[in-house]
Amino acid sequence: MYAPLLREVNKPYIGCFVVLLLILARLSEHDAAIRNVDPLKNLNTTSATMITNQSSQNYQVSGQHYGEMNTSKAVKPWSPRNAVRLKNVLNIFDITHVAEEWSSVQQAINTNCSKDMEQYFSGLNAANIWAMKMDDASGHYTSGFFYGNNYWLGSLALCESIYHEEYDEERKTTNSGLPFAKAHTQIFTGVYNEKPPFIPGFFVIKFFLNETFPTYMTRTIYVGVCLPSNCSAKDVDTLAEVTQQPSATRVVKILDVRTPSKRKFNLYDDRTFWVLVVSTSLVFVLIFAGTLYEIYLTRRLKAALLRQDKEMMNSSETSSGIGCASSDYSDSVAHGSLKKEAITQSLKEMNMVLNMPHEISGVPASTSDEHLEGHLHEPEKLGVYSELLLSFSAITNFNAICDRNVGADTIPSIHGLRAFSMAWVILGHTCIVVFKYSDNMEMRKEVEKNFFFQAITNGPFSVDTFFFISGLLVSYLYFRTNAKGKLNKLTKGSSELTAGIAHFFGLVAYRFMRLTAPYMFVLGVVQVTMKYLAAYSIFDPPTLDHETCPQYWWRNLLYINTLFPVDQMCMLWSWYLANDTQFYMIGAIILIIGVRHFKISAFTTLFFLVSSWITTAIIAFTNNHRPDTDDPLALFDKIYDKPWTRLGPYLIGMTVGWILFRTNCKIRLPRLAVVTLWILSMLNLFVLIFGLYRADLSQFMAAAYSSLSHSAWALSLAWIITACSTGYGGYINTLLSAPCLYPFSRVTYCAYLVHPIVIRSVALNTDAPLHLGGDNMVIMFFGLVVASYLLSFLVSMSFEAPVVTMLKILSPSRKKRIA
Repeated sequence: MYAPLLREVNKPYIGCFVVLLLILARLSEHDAAIRNVDPLKNLNTTSATMITNQSSQNYQVSGQHYGEMNTSKAVKPWSPRNAVRLKNVLNIFDITHVAEEWSSVQQAINTNCSKDMEQYFSGLNAANIWAMKMDDASGHYTSGFFYGNNYWLGSLALCESIYHEEYDEERKTTNSGLPFAKAHTQIFTGVYNEKPPFIPGFFVIKFFLNETFPTYMTRTIYVGVCLPSNCSAKDVDTLAEVTQQPSATRVVKILDVRTPSKRKFNLYDDRTFWVLVVSTSLVFVLIFAGTLYEIYLTRRLKAALLRQDKEMMNSSETSSGIGCASSDYSDSVAHGSLKKEAITQSLKEMNMVLNMPHEISGVPASTSDEHLEGHLHEPEKLGVYSELLLSFSAITNFNAICDRNVGADTIPSIHGLRAFSMAWVILGHTCIVVFKYSDNMEMRKEVEKNFFFQAITNGPFSVDTFFFISGLLVSYLYFRTNAKGKLNKLTKGSSELTAGIAHFFGLVAYRFMRLTAPYMFVLGVVQVTMKYLAAYSIFDPPTLDHETCPQYWWRNLLYINTLFPVDQMCMLWSWYLANDTQFYMIGAIILIIGVRHFKISAFTTLFFLVSSWITTAIIAFTNNHRPDTDDPLALFDKIYDKPWTRLGPYLIGMTVGWILFRTNCKIRLPRLAVVTLWILSMLNLFVLIFGLYRADLSQFMAAAYSSLSHSAWALSLAWIITACSTGYGGYINTLLSAPCLYPFSRVTYCAYLVHPIVIRSVALNTDAPLHLGGDNMVIMFFGLVVASYLLSFLVSMSFEAPVVTMLKILSPSRKKRIA
């Protein structure tokens, strides 16, 4: 028992004092019963202490007796002795209990921690302001326990602000890990400040609470405590064990102790961080050089056009005898500007590389007079290295992303479908994270009862949309490219088997180079970010990327991470990229065979489709998966992320791509058929999203739904894309093909990679749990969408767009470019 926290330590008077308290309490009860006045208003500190001492005895009441008390018709007067207060029941860490047991625990912790703790006790006894602040910064039960408040975290910022840095020159020069880490240690000028004799530290204790009375709850509770920083996590664990009072109605276990104020992770000592710094610096240098080079070529182009016009004016004559330039650029150049439309058109004709085309904006670059040809400047060819440098130009890449036009081989409605699906993905991931780190988790159960919330619960269908689009584009573009004869030129003179193998490895290599650069960059960012958040945040990270990424990053590089257990997966959301790449390889084989052996290709597609349905049904039935009641991610490692359960939409997309190619997007249907197909597709989508609301599926029907729902979703998308591509889309086609959606669609890949980082950073960098609410969720969602797309735009311009342009430049079938 540590004396400074006790009002009186003379043992001979303790018994008399307790007896006196009991007599006063009895008199208070009797007086309250007579006057019929609620005695809660007259409770003093002595009564509260008595309740605390007798609370363990009160908890022994059986559940049957508790129910009898609740159902009793006779209402008994409220009594402090028999009252059960939740704040006493849930007092699972109390510094007073530590002081009472100090003599037994003092030897179990390290010497420095013991000395600082004694100073802390003395500070509390003397009511020093720094000790009061430490107590105030420590968390405890407040309210909302039955509504899901499991985070009693206090305030990390307040705990770290108690010790002023200006008082300690050594601490002042200590590297805290990040330049902005000092933002948490600002002095609160509105409160009197007093320097403590030691540096406070913040600890988060993770408790497991299993209580049979009175809460009847099993919970994981997080309690933040502000204690001396010289105490280790093991010391805090020991102190937490001491505070637990023996009880027959509850079990409390300490699962873990986090030390976010210990600064165990230093950003500048991390090797991955420096790899990211070097690679990012190199890319930025290339972007700067490429942009300057493009500006130089643009000015040279203007000068060349000016010289050309002057030569034409001096050398050519018309029938009217008036010298006339062949283009209208001389006036523009004379005024120091070049028409924006002409430059834009030139960039399009040059495939995002600055050239001098033969025709700009529809105006011939030369007259029809033969004698003028000798006076025109021959265009200068750009070298490969010049073109590669220009591929990093910020001007070129910005124009390419924000271009309001699409290529001839592109289906415009896909852009809208992709952009809306990405927003749906962000909404679903936002809800998952907010639900996990909220102080009113039980609200989720109420929200899920809402009919319209099914649109969020069934958000995984948005990923099926991506699979469908991928399959469609792979099939459609492959057949279009093959029809132009470009693929045969690359393998001319080879046997069918050799040509097929060459095509396959060429397609796989192109995809690997196309996706891997931004993917690996973001993976490095995830690894560093999660290491920081795991060390500094007061919350447990949602996944163990800080541990799995350093060990298993090579699985992501090979796109095989879904073939391993989910607890070993780095970047959990990257399962889509692994599956999509594996589907791409299967699709490439089917397409290569289908060029000459269509029936074999069709049979193979049907075989894979039916096999996927059967496999999914067996897994769902065996594991008794109930999509009507289970969480959508309940069987993540068995159904959700496995390629053999998600293949259906991809194959259906490939089929639609082949149909659009064969018909050249020209299909004629009766009006009745069009209306019927639209009604069926919309009804199907509605049933898939809202059909499970309050449904009760049998085990067989649940397995069937798990098996066929993803393919059924793709069938509705198949009609939507077909209708929009063949003139039956109407207003839906207008919406999905809106040019304002093109930039968002073009950066969807990078948005998918980076948006979980944004969501996690927002949730884990806070000093307190989030609070669920309709308005809060809407504002947070739109803010996260904006932040995710801004970041994805930068990543796309730096790592994705340059790679796409370089692959075109290095393609064996590329055209010679001029400048």
